[in-house]
Amino acid sequence: MNSLWHGFADMGAVERDGAFVVARGEGAYIYDADDNRYLDATAGLWFTNVGHGRGEIADAVAAQLRRVAHYSNFGDFTEPATQELAERLSAMAPVPGSKIFFTSGGSDSVDTAAKLARRYWHELGRPDKTIVVGRSKAYHGMHVAGTALAGIPLNREGYGELMADARTVEWDDAKSLLALIEEIGAERIAAFFCEPIIGAGGIYLPPTGYLAEVRRICRDNDILFVTDEVVTGFGRIGGSWFASSRFDLQPDLMTTAKGLTSGYVPMGAVFIAPHIAEPFFAGGVWWRHGYTYGGHAGAAAAALANLDIIERENLLDESARLEATLHEKLAPLAEHARVAEVRSGLGAVAAVQLVDPAEGLPMVKTLRAQGVSSRAAGQGAMQISPSFVMTDAQVDEMVEGFTRALG
Repeated sequence: MNSLWHGFADMGAVERDGAFVVARGEGAYIYDADDNRYLDATAGLWFTNVGHGRGEIADAVAAQLRRVAHYSNFGDFTEPATQELAERLSAMAPVPGSKIFFTSGGSDSVDTAAKLARRYWHELGRPDKTIVVGRSKAYHGMHVAGTALAGIPLNREGYGELMADARTVEWDDAKSLLALIEEIGAERIAAFFCEPIIGAGGIYLPPTGYLAEVRRICRDNDILFVTDEVVTGFGRIGGSWFASSRFDLQPDLMTTAKGLTSGYVPMGAVFIAPHIAEPFFAGGVWWRHGYTYGGHAGAAAAALANLDIIERENLLDESARLEATLHEKLAPLAEHARVAEVRSGLGAVAAVQLVDPAEGLPMVKTLRAQGVSSRAAGQGAMQISPSFVMTDAQVDEMVEGFTRALG
C-alpha cells in the first residue's frame, strides 16, 4: 500500500501497478531506482530548463541555508538574496520598472494576479470590475481562481462553483473575447488571462496575430492583460526570456514559476507593471496578501544560480535551436496512422497528438519501455518540452523512441 497520494492520478492504478520512481537525473536524462536510463522529453513538468544534476545550484542553496534559510517578506522584512533576485528580474522584465511579487509556485502566481487585478480596480474607484476571463483548453494551475479560470472542464468536476466571477472564451478566436465584452460590458471585466502557448491543455500554439489582437482588445476596453508564462517564461519560448518580450505584449501582469529555478526548489513570481503597482506604492494602502514562503531565501539563491547558468551557457539560444530542431525532426511522425498531428514550431515545446485520446496514458508506459519519459497533456497529446541542454542527437534518440512506441 502506498501512503503517497499522487497528483492527477488514478490511485487504484498506482496501487495496482506501482509508482515509477525517479532516483536521479543528469543533463537530459533521468534514472529509475534500478538505474535504467530514460531521455527526459518533458524536463520534469516543463521546468528543468538547465537540465538535471546541476551541482552549482545545489551548492548555492546549501550556502544560503547555512546563512539563513528564510525569514519572511511580510512587512519590511526580506533577505539579501531575495532583494538581489527581485532587482535582477525587474531588469529583464518585458515592461521596464516592473515590481516583483514572489510566490511559492505557478498556482500561487495565478491566484495572486487574479486578486491583484480586482484589488487594483477597487483602488481606482471601479469596484464593479471583478470578472476574470480565461480561454478554452487553458491551464492556470489548481488553486481556486486558476481552476475556475482554466478552460479544462474535467479539472472542475465535482467541486461545484469555485468562483462566480470567472468566464471562458474560445482559445483561438479574438472575436470571442469581443463578444463577451459586448455581452457583459467592459466595466465589469477586471482582467484577461492568456497563456502565450497553451501548455497542459495540449500544447496549442497561438494563431498568427492572435496575441497582438487580444492585447489590443484589452487595451481598448480598459481590461488588464495578464500573460501566464509559468511554462513559456525563462527561455522556454525560444530565444527570449519571455513570450511577452518576443511578441512585445507589454503585459500589465505576468505570472511565472517553473523555469525561474529550473524546478530545483519551488518558487514563483508575478511581474507587475509600474502603473499597476503605483496605487500600492504611493503609501497608505495595504495589500493584505502574501505567502509564508514567498521570496524564500534558499529559493532565491537557486534562482540566481539558475539564471547565471542560462546566461553563461547561452541557453536562450539553445532553446531557439530546439525550437527549430523539434519542428524538423518530429514532422515525420505526423504521417503515422496513430498520429493526428504534430504541433510545433514555436518555443522548445511540441505535441504529438494521438488519433485516439484514450491511447495517451498507455503510451506513457510504452514510451518508457523505449527509454523515453513523456506524459499525456490535453486529450491524448504526448508532451515534449525538453531541457535546453538536450542535443540534436538526443532529439534524434527521442524521435526514434517515439517511432518504436507507435509501432
